[in-house]
Amino acid sequence: EGEKMPRKRGPGITESDLLVINKIDIAQYVRTDLGVMESDAHRVREGGPVVLTNSLDGTGIEQLAAFLSARRKALI
Repeated sequence: EGEKMPRKRGPGITESDLLVINKIDIAQYVRTDLGVMESDAHRVREGGPVVLTNSLDGTGIEQLAAFLSARRKALI
């Protein structure tokens, strides 16, 4: 569904604690504009956190780990 997915406003997009948009390295091959996708995600989540990741080169992994660590500490 590419960049259209955030606009569909499913509960996984709007209600999750964190939205992870993964595999950003293949966006160009599926004709997805990451700028549009990220902008739409922030808009429909009304400021809720969004992280774009690429596990192959580590993009976004530190942000994801920091979010999970903070959540874990909050639960302890």
